[in-house]
Amino acid sequence: MQKSYKLSVNSGATFELNESDLQQLDAVATGNHSYHVLKDTIPYKAKIVAADFVAKKYTVEVNATTYEVAIADGLDQLISNMGIAIGRNKVVNAIKAPMPGLILEINVAVGQHVAENDPLLILEAMKMENSFLSPRDGIIKSIVVVKGQAVDKGQLLIEFES
Repeated sequence: MQKSYKLSVNSGATFELNESDLQQLDAVATGNHSYHVLKDTIPYKAKIVAADFVAKKYTVEVNATTYEVAIADGLDQLISNMGIAIGRNKVVNAIKAPMPGLILEINVAVGQHVAENDPLLILEAMKMENSFLSPRDGIIKSIVVVKGQAVDKGQLLIEFES
């Protein structure tokens, strides 16, 4: 059975593709995230400007026009058809350390209003800097760490007001 994909462009137009459609695509990489695409003898310059692999959402520029593309695979489509929305009702009220590390930077203050994807803090772990972005819009209730502090896995870092 072929895998199928449903693409939603700019939250409006939708396209359905399968594996054989993708194999027939005439695209050549021309650089880092840049492609030359030939469709019905018409050339297109395509570039992936931004990618959110977890949410399966991409910002793509085609011939200097920007598009927001969301990709749903077979499982995503089945879940949608069943009326189940994964994680829609879950509200994150606390940020905890996913691993032991050192707090390098704190970008917010108690009482500050933050928007989804605003930078909260940077944790250095295993010689890599990990930026934590806000999972939602909200107000910072408390910050229980300070710059330079070592933290353990699972330790509370930031709380949001409910």
